[in-house]
Amino acid sequence: MRHALKAMIFVAFTLFGAGPGMLSAADQPEISTPRAVAAPLTVSPSDLQTLQLRLDSLKQQISLVDNFNQLEGPQDLVQMFLLDVDRLTASLLPLQTQLRAQLGVLGPVPLDDTAAEQSDIAAQRKALTEQKNKVDATLKTLAALKTSATDLITQIAGIRRNLLESELSLSTRSILNPDFWSPVMAPSMDDRLRVRMFFDQATQVAGAAWQPGQRLYTSALLLLALVIWTLGRRLAERGLTWLCIHRMPEGRLRRSSLALASVLATVLTVGVALQLLFYTFTRQTPLTPMLNTFSQEFEKVAYTCVLITSLSRALLSTQHPSWRLPALADPVALSLKPYPRTLAAVLLVGVTMNQIINAAGMSSGVVIAGRGIVAMVVSFILLDLLLRTGKVRRAVVVAGEAPEAGRTFAGLLYTIASLAMVISLLALLTGYVSLARFITYELVWGFLVLCGFYLLMQCFKDACEYLFSIKSPSGKALKQLLGIEDRRLEQISTILSGVGRAGLLLMAIITLFVGGVGTTLGQLLSNVFSILGGAGLRKLNIIPGHLLNATLALLVGIYLIRTLGRWLDKELLPKTEMDPGMRASLTTLFANIGYALVILMTLSSLGVQWTNLAWIVSALSVGIGFGLQEIVKNFVSGLILLTERPVKVGDLISISGVEGDIRRINVRATEIQLSDRSIVIVPNSQLISQNLRNVTLGGSAQGVATLELTFPLDIDPEQVKDLLYDTYCEHETILDKPAPVVRFSKLTPEGITLTITGYVGSPRIVSITKSDLLFEILKRLGAAGIELAKPAPTA
Repeated sequence: MRHALKAMIFVAFTLFGAGPGMLSAADQPEISTPRAVAAPLTVSPSDLQTLQLRLDSLKQQISLVDNFNQLEGPQDLVQMFLLDVDRLTASLLPLQTQLRAQLGVLGPVPLDDTAAEQSDIAAQRKALTEQKNKVDATLKTLAALKTSATDLITQIAGIRRNLLESELSLSTRSILNPDFWSPVMAPSMDDRLRVRMFFDQATQVAGAAWQPGQRLYTSALLLLALVIWTLGRRLAERGLTWLCIHRMPEGRLRRSSLALASVLATVLTVGVALQLLFYTFTRQTPLTPMLNTFSQEFEKVAYTCVLITSLSRALLSTQHPSWRLPALADPVALSLKPYPRTLAAVLLVGVTMNQIINAAGMSSGVVIAGRGIVAMVVSFILLDLLLRTGKVRRAVVVAGEAPEAGRTFAGLLYTIASLAMVISLLALLTGYVSLARFITYELVWGFLVLCGFYLLMQCFKDACEYLFSIKSPSGKALKQLLGIEDRRLEQISTILSGVGRAGLLLMAIITLFVGGVGTTLGQLLSNVFSILGGAGLRKLNIIPGHLLNATLALLVGIYLIRTLGRWLDKELLPKTEMDPGMRASLTTLFANIGYALVILMTLSSLGVQWTNLAWIVSALSVGIGFGLQEIVKNFVSGLILLTERPVKVGDLISISGVEGDIRRINVRATEIQLSDRSIVIVPNSQLISQNLRNVTLGGSAQGVATLELTFPLDIDPEQVKDLLYDTYCEHETILDKPAPVVRFSKLTPEGITLTITGYVGSPRIVSITKSDLLFEILKRLGAAGIELAKPAPTA
């Protein structure tokens, strides 16, 4: 089984604790005078020899392994060895950089032998060179040790896989066969001696802790561990619950925080109690190899059982149904309540007995019988859980109560678990005990992974919703700081929540299916990065520190662009002689260039090296050639429109039968507002490549108000001409220069056609002017008794 919590504690201790015989970079002495050469070497040859002996011992230990579970301990030790090598390498890199810089200051050896050089400079160069050579040789040795250890990890994975396949395919006696139980009911003399040896060693360790003079201290430590395990857990859970209720905002975030606090309180207090128990019995006498192996495995089992009970209690929340995260009906939650504790107790007792059998090195018959007993009991517990839960779920549906959310997913899990239990029981009946044990352990591991990641996903989702809520202090601060609209905050919250939960879901899937039985946290992370393209990420130099710098660069850059954009639009540009269209174009161009620079700055802060992005450029070039050429053409056309400005915001244009005012010039397309206030989106490439009529280009365009009227043949043309001319001249919007003109356009049997043309100050008022003129002309024609020609009747 996997025991991620122990691995996390081990990694944290390794990262923050000082290993024996190792010096940190902070312990290196500084150069006090110009004549001092450099800090002394922090890794001595004895340290390298110790590392080599550790690696050789691990290789020898692994070569003697004949059991799948026996590889878990050496695998953790190899991971620890790799961390030690990395720490030593990191402590030497600053010294190597310092030595190179000092040698660069001194310069190379003069080529001219006759050139005089001070003896102290030559001696200092020689000493620095020797020191640098030692550091380079040490780093080279450490790199070779790391490569060897990495290869050993790969070999362990292969051995584990082969042993697992062998164990799963191993056919032994059925649980119905009396010979299956005989090694347990009547163990051999050798097995009895091995068990007696184990308990004798345990008795010696306990006796050393209980010897006269130590009994009071031992009793106090045991009592303290018991208090922390029981009362301490309750106090820690109540304290964290009080903090969540009184410090967390009311809503979903408080509910998910309460569940997470319950799990953390249980795991941390039990972890402290276990460490205290370990110290109690080992402070006087170190553990023997047999007991040390047992203690490591027992710790993993204890943490597994604690996670089972704590996650179940936090998610079921039978005492406070309103705190429950999954949408489970109360009868379903109550039916599930007793099973986690029962399962945890069975695993703690049964797996502990199996670990005693393995640590004592008992016969294979006893080992198989122990595995079969645990697998059988766990299978019966899980099968009873599934049957009872299924019955309650059906009763809930019939009663009309709200069933649990995600019925499809819950039904899928129920089906998979039921099928797994059937296979496990069949394997026990047919003699494939190791297969049954593997299935039951995987179900328990799946429970831990799904519940743990579900809790993390809910906490992350609720945190995003609260931090970017327009009602929360953080959301109001972001809105005021960055000038973000309410809907933008909601979009950011949704995007971050979706990306985060997708990442956690991917991690859960990888953890569930790729980790393998007994995988530690270091191995799990290695598998995750290999699947997610860890090598590619390392080539791009993407590390957590760079991610933080990139995030800050992106946020600060966006804030500066928005602030400077508002300053340009509201303060600087209005004080210039530029027209509004030019100001809008400059603001848009500034924003586009600014965002491009922010993206480049973010990638640079991320540590992305452009030489490693050649494949991206190649892919983009192919995409541009086949599918993105129109987008690129419109983008380039937009830049041309913003720089050359053949049209600008506010111009009245006509193109392809569309006539209206330009309201916005974007990077890809231009928005044209028609007379009915509707918007037409025209690609920028059309404004560059097609014939376009810009009515207002230059600011001096005039509108033409032309009317064409047909009169009967018997009218006085001069009278009508004077009437039309006077009407135009007297209208306030008709310009005096050029003066209105009345022309004789056409003479037909139907009548005389006269055309009158006048100019107005702007093309935008042509239509309203023509309307006013028509009303006035018809009024004057009626007063003069002149009628318009009537159309000839059709045959």
